[in-house]
Amino acid sequence: MENISNKKRKYFGTDGIRDIANNNNMTPEFVLKLGRAYVLFLNKKGHKCLNIAVGRDTRHSGPMIQSALIAGMNSAGANVTDLGVIPTPGASYALSKNNFSGGAIISASHNPAEYNGIKFLDSKGFKLTDMDELLIEEMLEFEKEQERPIGGEVGIIFRGGHFSEEYLSSLILFLNTIKSQNFAITVDAANGAASTFVKPLYKHWNDKVTFLANTPDGLNINNGVGVTHMNFLSAATVKNFSKLGIAYDGDTDRVLMCDSKGRIIDGDIMLWVIARWLAIKNELGSGLVATVMSNMVLEDLLAEEGIKVFRCGVGDRYVLDTMRKEKSMLGGEQSGHIIALNYSNTGDGLSSGNLFLKAIEELNEDISTLVDRFDKYPQTLTNIKISDKEKLMNHPILKETIVKAEKMLSGKGRMLLRPSGTEPLLRIFVESRDAKLKEKIATMLENVIKNILSEES
Repeated sequence: MENISNKKRKYFGTDGIRDIANNNNMTPEFVLKLGRAYVLFLNKKGHKCLNIAVGRDTRHSGPMIQSALIAGMNSAGANVTDLGVIPTPGASYALSKNNFSGGAIISASHNPAEYNGIKFLDSKGFKLTDMDELLIEEMLEFEKEQERPIGGEVGIIFRGGHFSEEYLSSLILFLNTIKSQNFAITVDAANGAASTFVKPLYKHWNDKVTFLANTPDGLNINNGVGVTHMNFLSAATVKNFSKLGIAYDGDTDRVLMCDSKGRIIDGDIMLWVIARWLAIKNELGSGLVATVMSNMVLEDLLAEEGIKVFRCGVGDRYVLDTMRKEKSMLGGEQSGHIIALNYSNTGDGLSSGNLFLKAIEELNEDISTLVDRFDKYPQTLTNIKISDKEKLMNHPILKETIVKAEKMLSGKGRMLLRPSGTEPLLRIFVESRDAKLKEKIATMLENVIKNILSEES
């Protein structure tokens, strides 16, 4: 088998494998092979007598994809514990607390219902590394050649619904330590994996709780709700006279909030609050890890508290890699992925929401002033649909424009062109205290890219 260290991943993106369900890389046939390849990967890593935990979100295609994945795993000799519908962090929690060989969650996160995806986890509930995913892709090429077990060596399925209850109990236990529960909240479950968790979680909250988008039908996940449609939560929070609104995404690894005026409390603001709280408790480690997308004011404000910010690439997996490297105990993204290693091994929307509420209480913060005090540098984020990401990024005219834009922003802000790891998009990100300069550069980049695409079409 050739050395794979210099290869690029063919199927995996920044957050697992994702596609329209029943098409391309998300057909039952391909997923079955992927299940076998994952078992071969675990075998190569030294795991024997495998028991793998598999869960899913609420998508209509979930049972089909899960059945195919489990069949592949069973076919390769692994036993599988079916976690049922469970948040991604719930599956991670089950892995971290029990003796599993590895795990998988079937979800396309914030994407529309027609999409689905697969995220693999290690035996401790952490997402796999790029090299691990490359090795799984390598195993895909060899899975046909492997001898298939027969008789009693074929894997079987166990039911694991009780693992959801254990995860929920841990969340309730922490939430009950918060004494200041005397304000109304509105909760948007995105018709996703959090839907059956939010009511029991907030059952004993001391004030009014309004629940939204917690009746999934398989096709309404993320449909105008959740973290990608914050206008829905903002309007409802204002209408309900709630002090705080809380929204999750389809698999509940992200959380965003809004205040009583409907203004967004994004991941940066949550990190600003939680980091200061953990620092006081001596639980922050070396500092905070944030991605290149986080607003520059996050660094400015935390510097005033003597807290260092480490930057990394986009994706919660790269946040975790940098946390490990820098010995940080907290990291996250503006989009609402937050990892607090003393509390969870992956992004956990429900747990992160709890941590924010606890930090607000112990820091004696006023939720209504957070947005005003977190005086952001103006940012622009534009998405352009593309087909060949690599070809576009290597285009000489675009390269020249990038150099020009960086010179214009020197000392005044920053910019980033980033192909999406989960969708056929190029993201144009520009940030500057000078709003006019920001718009000028964003427009210049967008026009150049559209001209290149039109010439090639």
